[in-house]
Amino acid sequence: MTTEELYKKALELHRRYRGKIQVISKVSFREYNDLAIYYTPGVAAVCGQVYRDKDSVFEYTNRGNLVAVVSDGTRVLGLGDIGPEAAIPVMEGKALLFKLFGGVDAVALCLKTKDPEKIADIVEALEPSFGAINLEDVEKPKCFQITDRLQKSLEIPYWHDDHHGTGLVVLAGLINALKVVDKKLEEAKVAVGGTGAGGMGILRFLMMGGVKGENMLAFNTGGIVYEGRKEGMDRWTEEVAMRTNPRRTRGGLNEALEGADVFITATRPGPWIRRDAIKRMAKDAIVFSLANPIPEIIPEEAKAGGARIVATGRSDYPNQINNVLGFPGVFRGALDVRARKINDKMILAAAYTLAKLAEEKGLDENSIVPKATEPEVGPKVAAAVALAAMESGAARLSIPAEEVEKNTYKLINEHQRIMESVFATATV
Repeated sequence: MTTEELYKKALELHRRYRGKIQVISKVSFREYNDLAIYYTPGVAAVCGQVYRDKDSVFEYTNRGNLVAVVSDGTRVLGLGDIGPEAAIPVMEGKALLFKLFGGVDAVALCLKTKDPEKIADIVEALEPSFGAINLEDVEKPKCFQITDRLQKSLEIPYWHDDHHGTGLVVLAGLINALKVVDKKLEEAKVAVGGTGAGGMGILRFLMMGGVKGENMLAFNTGGIVYEGRKEGMDRWTEEVAMRTNPRRTRGGLNEALEGADVFITATRPGPWIRRDAIKRMAKDAIVFSLANPIPEIIPEEAKAGGARIVATGRSDYPNQINNVLGFPGVFRGALDVRARKINDKMILAAAYTLAKLAEEKGLDENSIVPKATEPEVGPKVAAAVALAAMESGAARLSIPAEEVEKNTYKLINEHQRIMESVFATATV
């Protein structure tokens, strides 16, 4: 299917269904007297219970399985600042993926403000209604300002998917890609294109996973990042400068790729990188070109430049580095143990689990990460995250990881059965 055909089909189906999500009752409503149980007067007993014990809200309502997908629409996919209304299809899509692969209920909340303080205020005010918050498609530096505040102020899990999710899945993919080419993570020379939310997540989590900052170069529109650079720097880019490039290498794309084992780029849609740049890299080069909808360099061009392994964010090429591998399971695990935070140990546990799942199926140049549709991905990630939450002290509840895994399978399968029933009825 061509891109034009795909766009046409997407428009047709979104209009037919008027979006991708809806609310379906959990409870059976069979007779008039059920009103007395699920609404008044019976619901008053539930309200009283929660009033006496606020934490019981997670047992008596759906709060513990409800995530807000929050955006201001300022950096949507490869489309940029298209506004909150135009961002809704993406946030609904995110909600759909939460349900399909993690059994998590999620709602799209697209806000009519670009003020980071107001966005944080709104999220903090909404906290009592949700079990967790997912920030999505907010431009830099606002996304970092919001994240810095909400990670400290919220008592429920907070996650910025463009940052945390991207870094998690890239780390999992790189662990396995380096195994295929027989290179070591701690010795690999890595170039990272972009210092936005995705690029910063990649840099941070690769270093947490074992890549040495002294072996990393990052570059953005102002060139290679180094301590003392004046152009295009902010406090987050300064963090990159302090942790990478100790030799203060200067230049741009070509200089950053000279002798690099790995090139990971999360910048503007392409194609704008050519094979000649890839030719500067070391033998058996690894290229992750992650811009959507069009990668910075298409896989055929990267291969022609000498890359042995190429990954993109697209499903029509091998090695799709997609955040959907991470966030449904991460949130499922965090919600099941009623975690206060999603911390670094939980994210690393998810990354290592994804890498292991792919390795167990067999690694090669075209298979370094699992596919999101593989049924064990969400449950295995959820179990690993829950265990890490309990071990790191982030969890309020202690539950065997095996139970979390079983619960995830159950929720995913229940949703699948409901959908099959709904669509079977719709076609009668």
